[in-house]
Amino acid sequence: MIVSASYRTDIPAFYAEWFFERLRQGYVRVKNPYSGQLYEVSLRREDVDGFVFWTRNFGPFLPRLGALLDFGRPFTVQYTVTGYPRKLEAAVVPAETAVEQIRALARDVHALCPVWRYDPVVISEATPRGFHLEQFRALAKRLEGATDEVVISFVHIYAKSARNLAKTGLTVIDPEAAQKRELAAELAAIAREHGMSLTLCSQPEFLAEGCGEARCVDAGRLAAMAGYPVSAALRGNRPGCACYESRDIGDYDTCPHGCAYCYAVRNRALALKRYKTHSPLSESL
Repeated sequence: MIVSASYRTDIPAFYAEWFFERLRQGYVRVKNPYSGQLYEVSLRREDVDGFVFWTRNFGPFLPRLGALLDFGRPFTVQYTVTGYPRKLEAAVVPAETAVEQIRALARDVHALCPVWRYDPVVISEATPRGFHLEQFRALAKRLEGATDEVVISFVHIYAKSARNLAKTGLTVIDPEAAQKRELAAELAAIAREHGMSLTLCSQPEFLAEGCGEARCVDAGRLAAMAGYPVSAALRGNRPGCACYESRDIGDYDTCPHGCAYCYAVRNRALALKRYKTHSPLSESL
């Protein structure tokens, strides 16, 4: 079993103490987002083939890296860094901090451990097409040699993210599919210049020259790190998803980063409240 931690929240940034307590206890209870019922996911070593962490700040995990390595299972880190304005990303760590952490993961864990996510691509008056070409190039240059892949997607405006984006006062533009493919191809060319492949997450319709299909939960990458096969079925969690099957242990409305485009948080005040009142001894988020 591959454990995803978590595309619903940022466990490394906000729930590090809780995660390592659950690792010690050998299980976690997870709320079904549809029924609300709790179910148990084993975190015993014999049941876990690997972890995929999703984060914008791996810093709280770094002092505990030894415990994670001692667990003896491979892990990858899907690390999002975009350098967007604060209107879009209220409380993420500075891009230079994120870059340093990604480089540390490549150095101290494995060259295949960190995967950079420039995700989602948001086109607005504050982040027009030219912004993305310039920002992506600057970040790719700083991350050269620290990762072999960058994952992108174009923002999908869900109802909850539409409300949060409206509060920023920014007008978000949804380009035509051909324009998205053109931008993806240009970003892919920049990525190649810096030793990375560019892949698209769950958006095969925007694949262009030089782009591949993202496999964010990747049994092959975990196996290459571990030096032995990692068995998992190819089973994405939504249409267009090319991931291997995993069990996600997070919960929605628990990440207080305050990213206006986020699909996983209704409003930041609720997420802040849940974060501040959460006990690291709880069985679940």
